Amino acid sequence: MAAASPPASPPHPKRPKMSSSSDPDQEPTSPSAAGVDGAQPRTPRYKRRKVAILLGYCGAGYQGMQKNPGARTIEGDLEEALYRAGAVPEADRAAPRRYDWARAARTDKGVSAAAQVVSGRFYVDPPVFTDRLNAQLGPQIRAFGYVRVTNSFNAKKFCDRRRYVYLLPVFALDPSAHPDREAVMASVGSGSELTKCLECSERGRKVPGVMGREGKVPDPVLQEEQSVEASREEAAVDSNEDANCDPASTDDRSADLPIPGNETNAQIPEMRSNGAETCDAEPSGGTFCSGAVPASISETVCPILNSDSNTNSDSVGVDPSFVAEKKGSIEAVVTEDEKKQVMDVVTEDEKKQAIDVEGSNQEEVPMRSTFSYTNEVKVKFNRILIKYVGTHNFHNFTTRTKAEDPAAKRFIISFAADRVVNLDGIDFIRCEVVGQSFMLHQIRKMIGLAVAVMRNCAPESIYDVAFRKDVNLNVPTAPEVGLYLDECMFTSYNKKWKDSHEAVSMEPYSEEAEEFKLKYIFPHIAAMEHKEGAVALWLHSLNSRNYPDFRYMDNAGTEASIAAAVERVDEVMVPSDNISE
Repeated sequence: MAAASPPASPPHPKRPKMSSSSDPDQEPTSPSAAGVDGAQPRTPRYKRRKVAILLGYCGAGYQGMQKNPGARTIEGDLEEALYRAGAVPEADRAAPRRYDWARAARTDKGVSAAAQVVSGRFYVDPPVFTDRLNAQLGPQIRAFGYVRVTNSFNAKKFCDRRRYVYLLPVFALDPSAHPDREAVMASVGSGSELTKCLECSERGRKVPGVMGREGKVPDPVLQEEQSVEASREEAAVDSNEDANCDPASTDDRSADLPIPGNETNAQIPEMRSNGAETCDAEPSGGTFCSGAVPASISETVCPILNSDSNTNSDSVGVDPSFVAEKKGSIEAVVTEDEKKQVMDVVTEDEKKQAIDVEGSNQEEVPMRSTFSYTNEVKVKFNRILIKYVGTHNFHNFTTRTKAEDPAAKRFIISFAADRVVNLDGIDFIRCEVVGQSFMLHQIRKMIGLAVAVMRNCAPESIYDVAFRKDVNLNVPTAPEVGLYLDECMFTSYNKKWKDSHEAVSMEPYSEEAEEFKLKYIFPHIAAMEHKEGAVALWLHSLNSRNYPDFRYMDNAGTEASIAAAVERVDEVMVPSDNISE
């Protein structure tokens, strides 16, 4: 009789879909993991989930968002932090395509973001994943949270709109603030003269077009060497002046003196031997040196004055009446010509002292100006910004994109500048632009041309040809420091998947994002303007010499403007065949 087979072991219970007592993302552990037979418990494993991470960062010190070999980027630091936080396995390290990496927006160098969105397949262990990720990131990058999304979600493709904000100092719209050299020279004699900008030169940097050709930070070693050489030269000049002003000095170092009247060369040694060199003694007993007055005055006046005070005119064979006559004529020349130079020097010194006093006051209350963002200025500025709204060919507002490229066409939803915010004593205009997508440097170039028009560097009619395919313009690029990404919107996705998935939105993290802006982004923008004058230095370059296309409308621009008007009329007109009776 055959032996009975042992009873079969009962099957393992099925894993419930949802359980309030356990983590649904956690896989069941084997008996060995539970410590059976003395085995060590195995670390629980988590499945990969498609998520969208919402974060913010300050762009200071980074070469933009997109990863670039050899450069420090936001994406590079974020990928490394995801690996160290356990969200990316070792096999997928530095290979973002393997976990479907995507970003909603690609910011330029130095540009910040208050609401960036990235997506991918990561190992997520709620609710501590955000804390573990932030522990691996620096203070300039902060993850606010994450949202479970569909498997087909892509942060770049599913983003409907992007909103950027550019904080522009109010003084940037003032035509008289931080003028270039050409504007200062052109204003002479106009009744409203512009003064040379001293605020930017006091920052220790050369202003292009004003202080030099290139704006470079001075080399401290070179400055020290130049100061030592200057002090040595000054000491040498002082020693020479002291020797020349000493009445007892017998060195024959004086220059050739003008001979008044019919004096001969034989009389010159006698004049020098009597101490009539470049200095003399006043009747009151004090001495005055030629260094105190211009050289032309000292070289002409000293021989004649010496003949009156220290020397006898008979000793040099000069007629006293002739000396008196020549003295009167020379004094008349000094009074009319040379004294003006002296007074001009004194006046310039007084002006410099007054400017120094004003500069010291400006340090206490920086960037104070009478210009303000009045309602009239606001209407004009918004009238210029609204010209960007709609679908246009922005090939002149980017780089490396030709007019024939379909990617040059972009749709701008809105562009307005209605509010003024104060950051560390500086008033900034909040320029908010919303669009489907933006190209490289597009927003900064749009701001740059608008500022050039507001400062009367370019005519407003330049927008009639700025979007034409057959017109190429060199448009100025505003500094990157005032630009930051304010929000990425996923309207269509949220509407389609609202019943099964959580909306991808910054609304739950609005307070954290605002706190991050106040702590990192806004102080950086204000500090860059206070210390380096990012916008102030850029304003000096807005002239027709650096941007000759500002004068485009003066020549070929008129014909192009007429052609543009004809095209608009042709588009509005309806063919007669389509008109119903």
